[in-house]
Amino acid sequence: MKILILGAGQVGTSVAAALSVEDENDITVVDRDALRLRELTEKLDIRTVIGHASLPSVLSQAGIEDAALLVAVTSSDEVNIIACQIAAQQVKPPTRVARLRDQEYLALVKNGLGGEGAVTAAISPEQLVCRHVERLIATPGALQVLEFAQGRVQLVAVRALHGGALVGHEIRELRQHLPKGMDVRVAAIFRGGKPVKPEGITVIEAGDEVFFLAHQSAIKAMMSELRSTETRSTKRIFISGGGGIGRRLAKSLEKRYSVKVLERSRDRARAIAEDLLNTIVLVGDCADEDLLREENIDQTDVYCALTNDDEANILSAMLAKRLGCPRVVALINRASYAELVEGSTIDIAISPQSVTLSALLSHIREGEPERVYSLRRGAAEAIEVVVRGDRRTSRVIGRELDELDLPDSTTIGGIVRGEELLIAHHDVVIEPGDHVILFVTDKRDLPKVIATFKEVDWL
Repeated sequence: MKILILGAGQVGTSVAAALSVEDENDITVVDRDALRLRELTEKLDIRTVIGHASLPSVLSQAGIEDAALLVAVTSSDEVNIIACQIAAQQVKPPTRVARLRDQEYLALVKNGLGGEGAVTAAISPEQLVCRHVERLIATPGALQVLEFAQGRVQLVAVRALHGGALVGHEIRELRQHLPKGMDVRVAAIFRGGKPVKPEGITVIEAGDEVFFLAHQSAIKAMMSELRSTETRSTKRIFISGGGGIGRRLAKSLEKRYSVKVLERSRDRARAIAEDLLNTIVLVGDCADEDLLREENIDQTDVYCALTNDDEANILSAMLAKRLGCPRVVALINRASYAELVEGSTIDIAISPQSVTLSALLSHIREGEPERVYSLRRGAAEAIEVVVRGDRRTSRVIGRELDELDLPDSTTIGGIVRGEELLIAHHDVVIEPGDHVILFVTDKRDLPKVIATFKEVDWL
């Protein structure tokens, strides 16, 4: 598939890296920064074009006439919209995905800004990161919380700790620990950063990052099996940074929690205070130890460092942890920083690029899986595919799970059928309309996995 990516920033680079491992993809990246493009070609087998991404001549040089997919992720909303509009006028218009930061543009695009259907799908990083943090706050102790089948089931990542009832035991013993009728599937395990295939005889060790699939009602019980300490409920939240993400998060949370927002700019703090109804807004520096003490940071349940400065987020989150806050979250743009600090003093390092990439992949994966999540800084993916067709047009309908020809790197976590979650046992038979949730630790196998579930005409 010929793919055209506009913008070689962190998100554009992440998308190019994620898709370039698939041999059938022919990728071209457009950017005005020649040095950035040169660095990209040294790492990836892709083509690059230097120029302004919204100019028809540049898009033509990049091959817009033959592209099947356009991903517009430049730093300018206007450029992304115009590029999509130009692409929509082609004889064979490509699928057009645009990243839009401004909420007004998002609303206008939904109403046909730039022409009817100029943007096939719009992605808002602020909305995505805000929702991601909300899920983490609602699930104390989780490293990641991913929703599938319209939120009916969740994939949760948690670090196993010494003293957990299941730590040091085989996975097949899990049913003996959980309440009767409650079923959970361990979908993946990462040990020392490397994947361990979850089989019945696999022993969970302290320090493992365990991904499990469950209904929301079973999550708390499963987490207690992997962690010896009882995580206190969340009531008080402290947010540093009143930018787009911090402000949106506070507005979403203030009806359910006691929320404080700390913002350095007095003018912005005043605007936030006028916009929010039940949130305390403070003016000051997030690295001010005396201020954090005065605001009883040790009695805060979750501290979220959400400024636009990676270093400030890291330092303030570490400070909040040292002052007694039990759970700290930091927004970190640089992937190298996130990998260094997560799991140490800082409980969770959130990468906006990774969160945005997951949403983009849901729209741009060939075969159109329902959901795609990029995990472990892009090392693995969790996908949800909806089974369509019948026995004549599908390779999977009517077959048991152990009959499917899937790569070794792939684990089926479960099947959502209606409101029911069917844990992936070998004799489960796939039916039309099933939502199949898979975990793939080697992205090179993704084309084969998706092709297995894709409806065809010639069977």
